[in-house]
Order: sequence, then C-alpha cells, then structure tokens
Amino acid sequence: MRKYLLSASLALFVGVTAVAATGVTTPAVASEIKYIVNNMPITTTDIQHRNAFFRLQRRKGDAANEMIEQTLRLAEAQRIGIRISDKQVNDAYARFASSNNMPLAQLDSVMAQSGVTKQHFKDFIRSQMAWNQAIGARYRAEQSGSGLTSQQEAVRNMLKKGGNKPSATEYMLQQVIFVIPPAERKSTMGKRKREAEALRARFNGCANTQQFAKGLIDVTVRDLGRVLAPQLPPEWSDQIKKTKAGGATGVRETERGVEFIGVCSAREVSDDRVAELVLQNENSDADADKLGQKYMEELKKTAKIVRR
Repeated sequence: MRKYLLSASLALFVGVTAVAATGVTTPAVASEIKYIVNNMPITTTDIQHRNAFFRLQRRKGDAANEMIEQTLRLAEAQRIGIRISDKQVNDAYARFASSNNMPLAQLDSVMAQSGVTKQHFKDFIRSQMAWNQAIGARYRAEQSGSGLTSQQEAVRNMLKKGGNKPSATEYMLQQVIFVIPPAERKSTMGKRKREAEALRARFNGCANTQQFAKGLIDVTVRDLGRVLAPQLPPEWSDQIKKTKAGGATGVRETERGVEFIGVCSAREVSDDRVAELVLQNENSDADADKLGQKYMEELKKTAKIVRR
C-alpha cells in the first residue's frame, strides 16, 4: 500500500497525456473570494483555473468542490506534519513533461495557453503528493490498530486457503544518464541525444557500459540492482518490459538530461516478497480509493466552509 500511495500521484494526471496547446486562454477578470475553507480563501480565479484543467483533461467536474477538497487536503497534510518541498514539486512537474515527451518549455506553454497556468498545476501536484502521504499514514495507523503486522500475514493466509504463490519478473537494471545542466538544455539537448543514441546502439549487456562511457563527458552509469516488475517506475515500466535481456530501452528526456535503461537480465521469481508486492498491487487501488473517500468525508464534516 505504501509503495502505491507514494508513486500514484502522477497517475492522476493521465488525462492530460499527449494534449497539445489549443490557444484557449481565460479572459482577465477581477478575482473575488468565493469560499473560505477553515480561514483559507478560494477565489473565482482558482475555480477558473480548475475548470480550464477539466477542459484540458477532457472531463467534467465540479471545480469549486475540487478546490475545496484540495484546500482541505493541504491543510490536513500540514496538520500531521507532511511537507512537500518546492524541489519535489518541480521534479514531479519535470517528470510529467518527460513522460509525455514534452520539453519543459512546451508544457509551460500548454499550461499557459489552456488557462490552467503552471502554478495551478504545480499546486495540484503538491496537494496530490501530500494527500497520498496522508492516506499512507492513515492506512499504516489503521493496519497497526487491526493487528495485521505485515503483508506476510496475508501471504500465509492465501497459501493456507490453497492459493498459489504468485511470481513476477526480476530485472537487473543499469541506468545511463547523459547529464545536462538546466542552463544548457536548449543549446545541448540535440547533441546529447545523439551521443546517448550512439551509446545505446553499442549496448550489448551491462558488463561493458562503464568502459564505453569513460570517454564521454558528464555521463553517469548506475547499477540499480534487483528490481521486481511491480516496483518499476511507471515512466519506464512499459519500455523495460518490452526490452529483452542484454538490450536497452529507448532514449528519453528527463529532468536530469537524457537517459536510457539497460536490462542486464530478467528472470521469473517467486518468494514471499514477490507475493507481498503482487497482493499490494491487487488491493491498493481499491483500498486507497475507499480510504481517501472516507478521510475526505471526515474532513468535510468538521470543516468550516463559508460561501461568499
């Protein structure tokens, strides 16, 4: 559950995938306070930005209610000591751009021209990251109170009932990063991509990567060790699963520069840890949704919400 909750924040943005700027902008009007939620104001501008976000996601929703809930999420996270740094938010914003094959400048443009604005999207990111951590804390507290000490207990119960222990692919991975300082992204991105593609073309297993990279400037090779399929980063998961052992994924832009992942080996394994992860993935979506709804209902019952 904890792994899902901490990694799921970006999954909430999937509706924006591959969207292009449409040139729609929100007319400039005077902003007024529409709601006060526990002494925190929500303005008409906040609601306009969220409506623009709905249009960008091509979905319908109650913008005022979403802003009320976002305000409650942030306040609750702050109350229990959760702090999301600007760096965490900026890194998540950059990962979102990268996962949609967008340079940061293009994502900035999409946010501006659609009427969402970069700041509103970053505020949304911050609230989701904080809320996921808050739900994680609540889940652990409830599990501790119920006497369920670990997923191993669930695994043992499953096997007692005649279930088969699940298996998963275990990967040995190597990450190759062509580092690009932020100030040099525009001027050197094309060159660094060509260098990364050239090294990727020579990749034939993980044994020689360090040697190949020695003559290159600002290239980092990281041995990531054992990674089970349920633990793969969402932005790399599909590519890694499609790559045969000894091969490498495609080259992608990231917040660090450009990079690819080498698949050193892949094998099927079955042990208690695998079973725990598989059970977590099977149950986490429903558990998180139910717990999140219950948590929000509690916050709304005790909140002071004033409509102006």
